[in-house]
Amino acid sequence: MAETSSALSWTLISECSIPNDMNDLLVEGEKAIAAYKTLRDSAIFTNRRLIVRDAQGLTGKKVEIYSLPYESINMWSTENAGTLDLNAEVELWTRAGHIKVSLKKGVDIRRFDRLIAEALLK
Repeated sequence: MAETSSALSWTLISECSIPNDMNDLLVEGEKAIAAYKTLRDSAIFTNRRLIVRDAQGLTGKKVEIYSLPYESINMWSTENAGTLDLNAEVELWTRAGHIKVSLKKGVDIRRFDRLIAEALLK
């Protein structure tokens, strides 16, 4: 299990279709809204939480699932990529700790920001 005292960090490469097996993780009334490809797996926005699947080891058969309910997010910030920066950045301050998300060039930082805002401010 990840230590929450140090910051968790993920890199999102591109928006992708919602994985077919995602429905196995969703509770009644929860629906997947958007998905992003990570280095080895995906991050999925639902109407209730952010789910990150993290494959581990050489074969990737060991999978850790992070589930971040939106209600646990206290504050967030977004920073678009500059001229020399290749990645945009999102920081989430939660009850569990600090989370950093890097968005590769081509990922729409403002869409990502809207997904968080719509989930938290409704």
